[in-house]
Amino acid sequence: MPNIKSAKKRVKVTETKNLRNRMIKSQVKTAFKKFELAAAAGDKQAAGAAYSQAVSAVDKAASKGVIHKNAASRYKSRMAVRLNNA
Repeated sequence: MPNIKSAKKRVKVTETKNLRNRMIKSQVKTAFKKFELAAAAGDKQAAGAAYSQAVSAVDKAASKGVIHKNAASRYKSRMAVRLNNA
């Protein structure tokens, strides 16, 4: 454990940010899974709704800096291709 006050604060801040990042990444993964299930089932309506929710989750994660903007773009592109092929 750190002894210096600023180091103690850094530990607390890091834990808080780490928790926030994990929550956001988990939300993105959950949205992906819901989209994949809908697309695999062949339900175009449900896949479209899940796609929009997944894109929203990815955009939020990118805006908060949890994932890189190019990675977010890549995820959205791959989902769009999957949606169009379904």
